[in-house]
Amino acid sequence: MRIAQVAPLGERVPPLTYGGTELVVGLLTNELVQRGHDVTLFATADSMTLAELEPSISKSFRQLGISPHEAQIYNMMQLSKVYDRANEFDIIHSHIDFQALPYANLVKTPTVHTLHGIFAPLIEQMYVNHKHQNFISISNSQRRMDLELNYVATVYNGVDPTTFIFHPKPDDPPYLAFLGRISPEKGTHLAIEIAKRTGWHLKIAGKIDRVDTDYYEQDIKPHIDGKQIEFLGEANHVQKNALMGGAVATLFPIAWQEPFGLVMTESMVSGTPVIAIAMGSAPEIITHGKTGFLCHTVEECIEALAKVAEIDRHACRQHVEQCFSLNSMVDGYEAVYQNVLADQFSRNGRLQFSSVVRMALS
Repeated sequence: MRIAQVAPLGERVPPLTYGGTELVVGLLTNELVQRGHDVTLFATADSMTLAELEPSISKSFRQLGISPHEAQIYNMMQLSKVYDRANEFDIIHSHIDFQALPYANLVKTPTVHTLHGIFAPLIEQMYVNHKHQNFISISNSQRRMDLELNYVATVYNGVDPTTFIFHPKPDDPPYLAFLGRISPEKGTHLAIEIAKRTGWHLKIAGKIDRVDTDYYEQDIKPHIDGKQIEFLGEANHVQKNALMGGAVATLFPIAWQEPFGLVMTESMVSGTPVIAIAMGSAPEIITHGKTGFLCHTVEECIEALAKVAEIDRHACRQHVEQCFSLNSMVDGYEAVYQNVLADQFSRNGRLQFSSVVRMALS
């Protein structure tokens, strides 16, 4: 198949540190090439890929300090490139949410949209206006059935287990890990509360967006003492693997409907169970009592810490290998492409047949 992959420009592909969507796009694109597909990746010029790279900007928005207004212009220029070349592809795969919707209506080449985020109120109407297009959810909990969108599949994000070192036991001295964007919805403050109430050493890694600077300064930074509570900054792949793999448990005390949460799978494939608030996709990713614990309150998270040593770390890795591997993800997307193309061929065939019948009757 001739496939266009359209990546966000917020980070390069794959990201140097933080960037879940860009990481998934990078893994998917390279594996599709390895499977013999002709793939073009529309991304930043410094992206690293086995596919043909069609650059849309020299570096990521974050590296260049691009304003939201400028970002919209670059996004439009990227999409113009994609859809000007639409007849070169069998299918276009967009990872940039609502922005590709109007463009997809202008060409015959079908577009599939992986929805990596949640629906902001104003954006909901955009999706409703284009609800006939092909949408892929990254968890069942992410789906908004009230919007009546044409969901063609759920494809879970995958990780490549071969790039993660398995840690059969936690490091000594013991500690807890928190990794992710430093923000209220990710629950960084709750991770600190859990650590402080139990006396556990907590190591935190993640990025701080501009919108979360006040949150970090007011609610997180005052608790960082470099001893019990450590902040390590952003972590690359090797550092993430070491941080989570060496932990007794990874804390995932989210305060929002997390669409997927790669941190959970990255922790488990490293051998470390996850203690999570049971919101969003967490119940689809964690097997309660086997690969971690699903909790509803901070108190339940604290209680889970007393039982976390009972978790088999090998079972954590096996769970990811069986359910959230790179191969499983790419198998799912290949099936989507084939089904969408078969459906289009069927509809075009019916239209052509109807035209012949009308001509014969006229």
